[in-house]
Amino acid sequence: MSDQPGRVRIDKWLWAARFFKTRGNAAEAVAGGKVHVNGQRVKPARAVGPGDELKIRRDDFEFMVTIVGATERRGTATAARLLYEESAESVERRERVAEEKRLRRELRTGPDRRPDKKGRRELLRVKKGGL
Repeated sequence: MSDQPGRVRIDKWLWAARFFKTRGNAAEAVAGGKVHVNGQRVKPARAVGPGDELKIRRDDFEFMVTIVGATERRGTATAARLLYEESAESVERRERVAEEKRLRRELRTGPDRRPDKKGRRELLRVKKGGL
């Protein structure tokens, strides 16, 4: 429990808001510098509450959110979505990154499936230099 009313530990809030699957993952991300509160790097025990601005990096995505509600209990996804407001710029940037990833995946050239036994033998023959 937090000493201050309406404020909770950031690792608990990130877990309750469903940014991370476990509280341990949330604490690890905060300790690793992937979460900033009001532009500053913080520790997992830092208390946050309504009005605080968070910058959360997960993989290639970056979330810029403002905390609206504070809770230590994890609820449904719809209830979790009510705990924060994401900036329009953040949503746009994440959608752009997702689109770029999708396009890169489509442009990737490679076989549709693994080679069968005959195909593997042909590949080995080419690699060894014989035809």
